[in-house]
Amino acid sequence: MSAHPYRGLPDQAFWRRSVAEPSRGEVDPVVSAPFVLTPDMRIATAGSCFAQHIARHLRASGFNFLVTETAHPIAGAELAEAYGYGLYTARYGNLYTSRQLVQLFDRAYGHFVPETEYWHDKDGQVIDPFRPQIQPGGFQTIEELRADRRHHFACVREAFETLDVFVFTLGLTECWTARGDGAAYPLCPGVAGGTFDPAQHVFVNLRAGDVAADLEAFAQRLRGVNPKARILVTVSPVPLIATVTGQHVLVATTYSKSVLRVAAAEAEAAVPEITYFPSYEIITGNFNRGAYFAEDCRSVTEEGVSHVMRVFMRHFTTGGAGDVAPPRAEPVVDAHTASIKKIVAVVCDEEALDRGA
Repeated sequence: MSAHPYRGLPDQAFWRRSVAEPSRGEVDPVVSAPFVLTPDMRIATAGSCFAQHIARHLRASGFNFLVTETAHPIAGAELAEAYGYGLYTARYGNLYTSRQLVQLFDRAYGHFVPETEYWHDKDGQVIDPFRPQIQPGGFQTIEELRADRRHHFACVREAFETLDVFVFTLGLTECWTARGDGAAYPLCPGVAGGTFDPAQHVFVNLRAGDVAADLEAFAQRLRGVNPKARILVTVSPVPLIATVTGQHVLVATTYSKSVLRVAAAEAEAAVPEITYFPSYEIITGNFNRGAYFAEDCRSVTEEGVSHVMRVFMRHFTTGGAGDVAPPRAEPVVDAHTASIKKIVAVVCDEEALDRGA
């Protein structure tokens, strides 16, 4: 048999050897890790709601999950979470898109001041358009919002300037922006505050080039305040909860996730400090026969999250292999209860789109 480029390649290059044959152990799509986390390194997180799973496991595994914005000591854990504390490194809520990430940096450093400073809800309370659900019931006054925002931006700057690794989970390409200055919101105006006005608000569906450019721009900005920082990019496997593209939500989801995955690869190739981690492939891969999604075909089960984190710990931490155990089997009461037990709750602004729609 003559020689050819495929002869002698490692198992990872072949579907049968690395994906289809279960006797070889769980699927592990990571080939190499350009850096390794140690317990003393400060790890910051942001992005879509799936990023909360990563933060939870890092904290539970003894790593230094960086939190710069904390609740008052008198607040219990449940109340603090309801107000957006501890879900991510700072109290910025869900950053679903790359555009939100770049604008967060620019707003925190005073390089971008959006024309729309606040919204009101149906009861007249003051809402932060860029964090519409971090303050249940809204702020009492505009001055209260401004004071909270100044503190928030100080915590964001502290995070960017002191972190060692920034883990960002890309969630969506669809977003609503202000026509005047392009300010990107996590939710459509009118869903959780504000009033939707087609003369002022425009729907944007980011393309791969847009997302890659945003990631590269953010990396450049972060390098300017923290030259040693590394960026780990993931793509959320959670499908869209709704779309206004006119397409079926399944088709819109496929487009969105495909764009994000391509953009992550483009940014990784262009920026040395950006690394992609394949949590998306682990959760959505057909090798698991859909087992990593709950009955709603959207929520990720703890079994899937544990698989992701075992692979992550194996490659990106020192001595991390096997640190994340598979979930312990529990008695099943009924199908609904079994499904709920397999899901670990996360806080998602996006779910407001389907309430009362």
